[in-house]
Amino acid sequence: MSAEDAPTGGVEEPAEPLPPYKLERARSSRSRCRSCRRAIEKGALRLGILLEGPYGTGYLWHHLSCAAKRRFEDVEAAYAERAWEEGVEVPPLEDLRELEEKAREAKAKKKDPPWIELDPSGRAKCKHCGEPIAKGSPRVVLLREVTFGNQSRGTPIHVHPRCVAAELRAEDCRTEADGLEDLLRASSEGLAPEDLARALDAIGALE
Repeated sequence: MSAEDAPTGGVEEPAEPLPPYKLERARSSRSRCRSCRRAIEKGALRLGILLEGPYGTGYLWHHLSCAAKRRFEDVEAAYAERAWEEGVEVPPLEDLRELEEKAREAKAKKKDPPWIELDPSGRAKCKHCGEPIAKGSPRVVLLREVTFGNQSRGTPIHVHPRCVAAELRAEDCRTEADGLEDLLRASSEGLAPEDLARALDAIGALE
């Protein structure tokens, strides 16, 4: 973690209290956005949110656009305090509010597996058997557990309908067989009835 990306350490407290927010152009490319985890390029607008911890006081940085999507209340507070120096040009708050609204709408539309869809390209491979999934053919989206260090989360995977039964028996599969057909019927909106029926027939009976 770079010095620019972390709270300042040490025993001594700053002579004057730091403001809760700081909006500026990044002075280097060393800081990393705490929202998207990507580097904040030099010159990009970034929002610093003050953190006071046991090891010191400093700012946690976010791309301004990322902060607008995930921490809009902090963006509003920073704008209310005019947390930028003279000469720094910032976008209108309403433009950032639109980013927040679009992000909220996208999150609301996001659905969790399982569902059935048609493969759009033919470039994907079945995560169970490793064979290509033909363009325009039904594929089933299931949830597989992925571990990162001490943490685990579910990630969507695509499988052939014929591979669903075997994938459900895998230890790292998070999708349950019980009630799967009802879930697939309810969540595969937009799929033609004949494609849904074709996929369900290929899945077959589940134990």
